[in-house]
Amino acid sequence: MMTVSENNMTIKVTPPTEGLFDLMIFARHADSQDPYNWVCSYQIQCLEPHDGEKLPENPLHFWGLHQMARDFGIKESSHKGELLVAPQGTLLLTLQTSRPLLAMYELVNKDLDAALGKKCLAAQAEEEKLSCHVLCPFQGYYRLSVFVKDLGDSTFRNAANFLVRCLRPVNQNELFPSGLSTHCGSGISSSGHGLSNPSHSAPIITTKLGKCNITFHIPTDVEVTASLSKDKVISAKYPLERYVLVTHLRTKVSVCVVLPESGVYKVGLFGRSKDRKDFVHICDYVIRCFSDPSWPPFPRVYSLWRRGCVLLEPRTGMLQEQSWVRFRVKVPKAYQAVVLGQEKTVLQRTPNMVWEGDVFTGAAGMQVKVAAKFSQHCSSLEVILAFEVEGGSPASLGCSG
Repeated sequence: MMTVSENNMTIKVTPPTEGLFDLMIFARHADSQDPYNWVCSYQIQCLEPHDGEKLPENPLHFWGLHQMARDFGIKESSHKGELLVAPQGTLLLTLQTSRPLLAMYELVNKDLDAALGKKCLAAQAEEEKLSCHVLCPFQGYYRLSVFVKDLGDSTFRNAANFLVRCLRPVNQNELFPSGLSTHCGSGISSSGHGLSNPSHSAPIITTKLGKCNITFHIPTDVEVTASLSKDKVISAKYPLERYVLVTHLRTKVSVCVVLPESGVYKVGLFGRSKDRKDFVHICDYVIRCFSDPSWPPFPRVYSLWRRGCVLLEPRTGMLQEQSWVRFRVKVPKAYQAVVLGQEKTVLQRTPNMVWEGDVFTGAAGMQVKVAAKFSQHCSSLEVILAFEVEGGSPASLGCSG
């Protein structure tokens, strides 16, 4: 194991068997592309070999921080030296940076394939800090390699290689979800899209209740949408998109997530400004819940559910059959709001601009829809929300605000 700093170099040697070995050392100037020159040699006599586990392959040759790490923009690491220990199979590596950097990470172990390795890492890039949450599913040694680049550059450079020793591995069912981007949590990407003041800056959210609310302040010309995914859905009755509700207020966006079952989920945030047609990826969050939640979904949301629309009650998309339910929604620019179910119910607008009324749900299997007219001269109603009516025991309808 070779570690190199600006003005010294250390080599640790573990001979594989007893006997006499030659150690040859080669060097060149740090900024040179010339071949390495032989500098000196040592003879090492091993009387008794070390019977430990083999270290992982390292084709990148050095361990610890690169000797030119400061030139790459890295000021210091949260872990000194080249060996990082993960007693419970989890590790958080942070690198303080002198300027905004993007990073990629590679985790290598003799039992770890590439697909599983990607589910072991959650990376966050902030203005002056790079972070990587690491999960180790096997006992033993790993190589964690860090590659960085400046925001405008096209190529990543290997800035560090750490030896990670896992004493007790994590359960493979608790690894991160597939498809995480290199922008987890808040950071360079979210602030670059105009999102500020995050309710959750760290990328991993652990909840015992099985629900959470992620909020950001946003400019008035930015629209945000969200996706929810899970590698293996076991018992959810509805598509996972029904378990996320995005609400745009005047200067704020709220992403409310409820979980239908336990496990590890990915929440992806996407945004677009007024002059853009397509949504682009902003960042990801990991939501972990192992308490066996079973929340009902939100109502189905249609395209006219836009900035300023707020669902106050009911907050669930599942309504109890043959019952009266109080509806309260904010729908800016609506001239009329109605609920279409067993019969049509016209909602009344209160002085604080909330449309409200009591609605009879009807029989199980029906749909109840909230619709609105957005023009005095238009006779057609536009559907903005749809609820399912179900039989059985009543669910908690909930309300907001």
